[in-house]
Amino acid sequence: MKSSLSRFSAQWGLCACAALIALGAATSAQAQWKWRDANNRVQYSDLPPPNTVPESAILQRPSGARRAAAAPQFTPAASGTAAAPEAAASSAGTDPELEARRKKAEADKAAAKKAEEDKANATRADNCKRARGYLQAIEEGQRMARVNDKGEREVYDDKIRAEEGKRAREVIASECK
Repeated sequence: MKSSLSRFSAQWGLCACAALIALGAATSAQAQWKWRDANNRVQYSDLPPPNTVPESAILQRPSGARRAAAAPQFTPAASGTAAAPEAAASSAGTDPELEARRKKAEADKAAAKKAEEDKANATRADNCKRARGYLQAIEEGQRMARVNDKGEREVYDDKIRAEEGKRAREVIASECK
């Protein structure tokens, strides 16, 4: 009884594996390109055919798939101004939607960079204004104090005023441009 049960389980397991493999093969076969090459042989691939294959030779394509635009045939145009934008767009082989997204991404990136620069310039201008005010207060001799690393209050003497004035001038030199 036990051997017939294990044989039955093995058969079902084998059938299940076969079904999964068949299902996988069926779904991958649906995403295939099919076309006739220059020698009139049918070709299959998961990649689109080369641009040298004419549109009429494509027998099957995956649903929703589009082939990249083929390189245009250059013929002399009577009026070069009207055909120039179309020729430029088709020679690049780009999708107009994709090109619009790329341009929007570049514009967004440039806008973000400009906003970052504006923010840095505003911060620099604020630092400059504060440093100039601090330097003016030091030079006018206003009574000032700071807290040292021990937590004690130190009133500015001539030595501290000179150090702080030098530091303020360095900040002004770097930030006020």
